[in-house]
Amino acid sequence: MLRSWRTWVIPALVVLTVLAVVEAVSPDGDAGSASPLLAPPSASPSPVVTEAPRGAGQNVDIPSAELPAGGAFPVTGSGSWHVVPGTTPQAGTGRVYTYTVEVEDGIVVPEGEQAYATAVDATLTDPRSWIGSGQIAVRRIDAGVPDFRVSLSAQLTIRGQCGYSLRYEASCWKSDIGRVLINGSRWVRGAAAFEGQLGLYRQYAINHEVGHVFDNPHVPCPETGGLAPIMMQQSFGTANDYLAQLTEENPQGTQIPRDGKVCRPNAWPYPQGAVTPAG
Repeated sequence: MLRSWRTWVIPALVVLTVLAVVEAVSPDGDAGSASPLLAPPSASPSPVVTEAPRGAGQNVDIPSAELPAGGAFPVTGSGSWHVVPGTTPQAGTGRVYTYTVEVEDGIVVPEGEQAYATAVDATLTDPRSWIGSGQIAVRRIDAGVPDFRVSLSAQLTIRGQCGYSLRYEASCWKSDIGRVLINGSRWVRGAAAFEGQLGLYRQYAINHEVGHVFDNPHVPCPETGGLAPIMMQQSFGTANDYLAQLTEENPQGTQIPRDGKVCRPNAWPYPQGAVTPAG
């Protein structure tokens, strides 16, 4: 039986609010090139900065790519988007990338559009996010043309824009329209590998898809028990064997080795914090 949306989203909103104070591409989407602009290091198993679940649903025999049960989410929208008002100061150093926070017209965001915008801002300005490389900075704008748009979108809009060959819900970066398309179904329900930690999953989804903006491709789990690299397809799972099974069914996707490695879910490109410059 599906729970009411309040059961899922109100606790998640509390988590995101605290994070804001104290601190996914589909196989058919734009997966980036093999020469990433900002390839983060593989996340080591310790020290762990962000506590992650141990990973139920990571076994190859468990269909962890399936959308978890939960509250209602936006299924259809208009196919157009509007900007959520708000700006931020520059965060980070290096080349500045501007972004807007947008919501598809015709959908209802259970917690409200400003809560979604706060989650995006808190994630992208965190030193564990892409600014932790020391090579880029981000700044939110709400007028003019941004470098990329972080757009919460309805389930069927995502399928039309990102593709749906694997029959699992995903998000994607669409370079031709300059949009990071965040799947509303995943925003409400999360992913099995994150064991109900919705706030952590949302941070992952934002960071993963924005990683494609910087030309980072998908990668496998490098070490059993370690934190998954941010560019691993954690919406589907964190076991290489399981992801290999999926990618073998989709020849256009990134090929993952069947090597038995299983990572722990991770939401950050630089989970230990900003990189310290050499010297």
